[in-house]
Parts: sequence; C-alpha cells; structure tokens
Amino acid sequence: MAELTQLETTDGAEASCCSTEAQATCCEPSDKAACCGEAAAGDSCGCAAGDATTADAGDVREAVRARYAAAATSVAEGGSCCDSNAVLTDEEAAVFGAGLYGTDGDELPDTATMVSLGCGNPAVVAALEEGETVLDLGSGGGIDVLLSARRVGPTGKVYGLDMTDEMLALARENQEKAGVENVEWLRGEIEAIPLPADTVDVVISNCVINLSGDKPKVLAEAARVLRPGGRFAVSDVIADEDMDDATKRDMRQFTGCIAGALNRREFEEALSAAGLVEIEIKETHRVHEKAGSAIVRARKPL
Repeated sequence: MAELTQLETTDGAEASCCSTEAQATCCEPSDKAACCGEAAAGDSCGCAAGDATTADAGDVREAVRARYAAAATSVAEGGSCCDSNAVLTDEEAAVFGAGLYGTDGDELPDTATMVSLGCGNPAVVAALEEGETVLDLGSGGGIDVLLSARRVGPTGKVYGLDMTDEMLALARENQEKAGVENVEWLRGEIEAIPLPADTVDVVISNCVINLSGDKPKVLAEAARVLRPGGRFAVSDVIADEDMDDATKRDMRQFTGCIAGALNRREFEEALSAAGLVEIEIKETHRVHEKAGSAIVRARKPL
C-alpha cells in the first residue's frame, strides 16, 4: 500500500490519505471514512485530496503507471511481485500471474515470472507460428514477449510495448538473461501504438486492455497495426453484466484488473466497431465475484 500522507477532506477535517500521485491505493474500503470523510464512507475508495470522484483516462493511466512501476522496482531490487510494495496480494496471486503459465515460464529468468501480472497465457491463446511478427500490448517484465519470441523463432519478431520505464528496463534485463534476440521494446501507450499500419500478424495482451481509460481507441489501434487477415488474441478480464457501480468506480481496482473491465457485450461491440470480425470470447476462470478472465479472439478482414 502507498505511504499515507495528511490531506484535507471535503468537509475541512484532516484525514489520513494518500498523495494525488498514489491515490489508487489510498485506503481499503473498510478505511473509507477515515480516509475521505464520513460523507464519502459509502462511496468507492481512491480519493484525491479527500474528494472521491470518477477518474478520467489520464488519472487511470497515471495510477496504473505508478502501481506497475512499483512492481518492477520491487522485483529488480530483489523483492517479489506480491510484497507490500507491489501489485498483487496473496489472494490476487491465486488467479493472476506466473502460476497461469504452467511449465512454460520455467525456461525464463525468475525476474520475468515474478513480475508477471496477467490473467492468462496469450502466447498459447494466439497459437503463434514460426516466422510471425507479434505485438504485445502492455509487455511489463517481458514474460509474454520472450515466450512468444521463442515460438515464432529466429525468422519471426516480437514487439513489446509498455509505458512504464521501470518495466521496460526490467524487460531488457530479462531478455539479456534469456538470450533472446528477436525482440524490440517500444515505449508508448496502447492507445497510440508507435508502429505503422499493417505491421504485425498477431496482437497479444495479458490483462492490460481493461486498464485503459479509452478501450475503443486501444482496439482501433490494434486493428490498425494488424495486417489484413491478422489475429487479435488476448487474455483479459471480462466484467459480469451486473457488476455494481461502486466496483466500476474504484480506482484501486482499476490497477488490479477489475473495475476497468468491459462486459462481454461491450467488448464484442468495441471489437466490431474497430473493424474486427470472427469475434470469440470464452471465460477461463473467475478472478473476482463480479468478473472472470477470458480468452478474446478476433481477426482483421482480408
């Protein structure tokens, strides 16, 4: 949890709350009253100077960046992805992370598997083939990029795109340890992919699209960089139709892969609007009482 600082609540009373930059982990729901004042006790947690509001895309992006940077730093310094400075709690680690790869991750450095924060194994979901060019949206510590690079072989290539400098630095270290060469790391945001149109055969991602504040833009960008006939194959969190508004508003949950999730209908509509076809969404396991992890596949028309 982020270090707490003293801020003013909306009613003028002083409360123990987080800084604006770290507001995603401001307080637990049970601490809402102390964190943001009695008037906000029934609202979602994650207050900015004591005023709990629905975050815009920029707020979400910065909260995600801060929390995942902390995870990368923790692992790089010899900690784990699940310690007090990082992203996953013990409960979350049961449904997110390296355990979902089976033995696939055994061949990679510990610092790649320890910082794995996804909800599936997209290299398998995508059924990658020798010689293909792949883009991983939100590549983190590099586990999916490195596994994909070995699947596509020396005649293929994998791009890893991430907005967090700490994650990119860790990913480069993991690449060197793994001895994988057919990889290129890109710094940028998944809403504005720094690649030309019709560049890649496959777009993969692992529990990242739900973290974006502008998911239609992400999917439109994914469709843009895919070559005609290219595949979209990701693991992501899908919200239940009846997910409550409090969970949807919860900024802390945004950085934990829950609140930002689309439901099945919304995801299908967004993929279709991006111009993708042959849409398939299949839940694999539950990650929350109101959400499940799912394999999401689609294709760009020829």
